[in-house]
Amino acid sequence: MTALLTGIYKNGKIELLDAPPNLREGRVRVLVTEEPEQASPPGQMRFGQFSGDLLPTEEDFKVAEWRGEPEFDNLNGA
Repeated sequence: MTALLTGIYKNGKIELLDAPPNLREGRVRVLVTEEPEQASPPGQMRFGQFSGDLLPTEEDFKVAEWRGEPEFDNLNGA
């Protein structure tokens, strides 16, 4: 059986946050990933994330606006 568990590595020790389901003993492989200290929640954008030399204009938002596509609207019976 294989189980993916989350945990925290700190000061040379690993603390598991989850218990493996129905497993008393087994081999362990550890992959440590460095987490940013103040990460934005997944899927959220923050102001200036894609900033460059040019600021967006009202026209940029009009171009990006969703206007619908008949072939997709018909898929859901709309």
